Amino acid sequence: MQTEHDRLEVLADAVAKAEPDFDGPARHVAIATYRRLSEGTAAPPHEIAERAGESVELTEHLLASWPGVFRSPAGGVVGFWGLTITELVPTHAIEVEGRRLFAWCAWDTLFLPGILGAAVRVESTCPATKETIALVVQPDGIRETSHPHAVVSFLLPSTDFDADVIQTFCHFVHFFTSEEAGESWTAEHPGTFLLFLTDAFELGRLVNARNFPSLAEDVR
Repeated sequence: MQTEHDRLEVLADAVAKAEPDFDGPARHVAIATYRRLSEGTAAPPHEIAERAGESVELTEHLLASWPGVFRSPAGGVVGFWGLTITELVPTHAIEVEGRRLFAWCAWDTLFLPGILGAAVRVESTCPATKETIALVVQPDGIRETSHPHAVVSFLLPSTDFDADVIQTFCHFVHFFTSEEAGESWTAEHPGTFLLFLTDAFELGRLVNARNFPSLAEDVR
């Protein structure tokens, strides 16, 4: 019989497989991009390269080759795989060390603390009840929540994520105040299902462990 942990492992495999390959130097560049972007301004490639300990040429090549990388007219990264300095709709606002940033979806707010190595304050709106849901998420777990029975909607990736990942995946991943509220929404969105907050956080930890193994070891 498949346990909940087994289910999360299978789901983590599917999500990690759908994301870009973050092996070797790509891992350094990805982590550096997240952390520089978390400072709240566009991240110039040369600054990312310096933090990553990689060449500007390689950094530019990787940023250009990955989908899910959004850049300003000047070339700085303004959005990267779940994190952005630009407010999106629906809005999943996060605060990192006093700086207001935004996530692409509800689940992003749960795995980003592990990558950033910092506590994150989260505010999002339940699509069903329109209530504000607030959380404090640390690299090792959820510490506070305004709605203890909140859940997260999710969608199993069927193909690799591409440039439309926000529209095809993120727009289906939300916080709900309760399982009942979430079920009213998933019933109208085929293919979606619900995860309890603790399971959604654990899924993020498992995906981080696949993409960025040393980080996952640090926060266990």
